Amino acid sequence: MLVDVRLTPKSAADRVEGRGTDAAGRMWLKARVRAVPEDGKANAALLRLVAKTLGVPRSAVTIVSGQTARMKTLRGVGEPKRLDLALDAL
Repeated sequence: MLVDVRLTPKSAADRVEGRGTDAAGRMWLKARVRAVPEDGKANAALLRLVAKTLGVPRSAVTIVSGQTARMKTLRGVGEPKRLDLALDAL
């Protein structure tokens, strides 16, 4: 499953705030992490957060694109129904 995420680093807490849409109607998750965007720290924090939110191991979530961008595409590996339910709960 591919998930688009808009990441905000240097926040007060690590959390997924729900979903958002852009002008073209593309849906994405809003995520905030306390880590700074240096040396991949914010990306690592994002992967841990999304894995925890989806209820999968950290190794099941990877960044497909947007390594240095605010908008990222993540790939989550796992049972599709379970992942969909976790995302719908947001």
